[in-house]
Amino acid sequence: MGGFFGAASRNDCITDVFFGTDYHSHLGTKRGGMAAYDPDKGFQRAIHSIENSPFRTKFESDASDMRGGLCIGCISDTHPQPIIVHSKLGKYAIANIGIITNAEELFNGLLQMDYASFETLSSGTINSNALISVLIAHMDNFVDGIRYAQRKIEGTMSLALLVEDGIILARDRLGRLPIIIGKREDGYCFSLEQFAFQKLGYETYKELKAGEIVKITADGCETLAEGYDEMSMCSFMWTYYGYPTAVYEGVTVEAMRTRNGEIMAQTDIDNGTLPDVDYICGVPDSGVPHAIGYANRSKIPFARPFIKYTPTWPRSFMPTNQTMRNMVAKMKLIPVHELIEGKKLLFVDDSIVRGTQMRETVEFLYENGAKEVHMRSACPPVMFGCKYLNFSRSNSEMELIARQIIHEREGAEGVKYIAEYSDTKTERGRFLRDEICRRLKLTSLEFQSLEGTVKAIGLPEFKLCSYCWTGKE
Repeated sequence: MGGFFGAASRNDCITDVFFGTDYHSHLGTKRGGMAAYDPDKGFQRAIHSIENSPFRTKFESDASDMRGGLCIGCISDTHPQPIIVHSKLGKYAIANIGIITNAEELFNGLLQMDYASFETLSSGTINSNALISVLIAHMDNFVDGIRYAQRKIEGTMSLALLVEDGIILARDRLGRLPIIIGKREDGYCFSLEQFAFQKLGYETYKELKAGEIVKITADGCETLAEGYDEMSMCSFMWTYYGYPTAVYEGVTVEAMRTRNGEIMAQTDIDNGTLPDVDYICGVPDSGVPHAIGYANRSKIPFARPFIKYTPTWPRSFMPTNQTMRNMVAKMKLIPVHELIEGKKLLFVDDSIVRGTQMRETVEFLYENGAKEVHMRSACPPVMFGCKYLNFSRSNSEMELIARQIIHEREGAEGVKYIAEYSDTKTERGRFLRDEICRRLKLTSLEFQSLEGTVKAIGLPEFKLCSYCWTGKE
């Protein structure tokens, strides 16, 4: 996915952006970048791979060399960024977060309109920022250009443009990701997660509306184009992706996850499916607060039967190779034998996607003497690969364990019954739950419902994106 941070200050702000961007490292694992502007030094930029070492170690020397009161930083899971653009609108640096799903169509259309050439990356793709900048250049000013790009692009596009007198920001037109403005006595900043600037002395000034365009300078935050009431914020930002201390649309991630666990436990109590177990446990890290909520409501003790060793591999999906990812996920789980051997355990995880790592976790627990292993998924079954933020990305939706099972049972026709398979009150829903339970060798399995997830977030369902569960735009 990715995240970004930037500042406009009367003082040098490179250090702020260095630390603020580093605080977004949990949102991406491929590349990091920084761009700054100073009247004397002009535009400066640095981009590094962060696949094998964290952002801060790669950019310490760059942060020392850069200078300026305007700076943006980016964690990217897609293309190298920020890039510096020369256009009829002037010279600027640009970074974006999101996925452009119709990039090839736009690219081919621009070639036919005599936009002669684009640099091709080693992956064979076009840098999304180059594509966006060409779309912006269709118009005579940045606001009209950004609006044009928002209309043409399918997917998600949140933008940061570093110009010589400020930073122009645009939240994507359906608000799937947040942009939050911070204020301090010497200037303003922006961030995807507000805790990143609170540690730097900024206070929350405003959260942009979906599609809103603003310009921040050291002296203020000016709205250049009003936002929209319609929005479709990514539900997984609360369930999984967001850092526990983050707040989106007034809803704190940690609090949502705890409420979500409480709702799941109450559902089990009401349905008579609360198992007789010794401990409630969370699959670290994001599953832990869901589990704490479950334990609080069920009155069953919370425990940590295994600890995740993270100094060298903080995220299990960091390696690019799937086999290596699975190996890392296995190696980092260190058992606490006293809390596993002979015990009946209920684990809560943030989601079930492919099921590979969960299967290995369950086998790991049985190998260490667990008597029973129950599982609760903190969200509904994942049915579709995300085409907006690259969550649950896959080469084929048949890699998703739920879709595999549905296809094996009903073939291509199965997609017509996704809603039934997602609801464990139906015959199809019970079959899917029981088959996943069997394949993962679980004693029992239940999923949080879409209604329960929405209730835990606390926003109206029509303001939330649930595409990966429902397939609905």
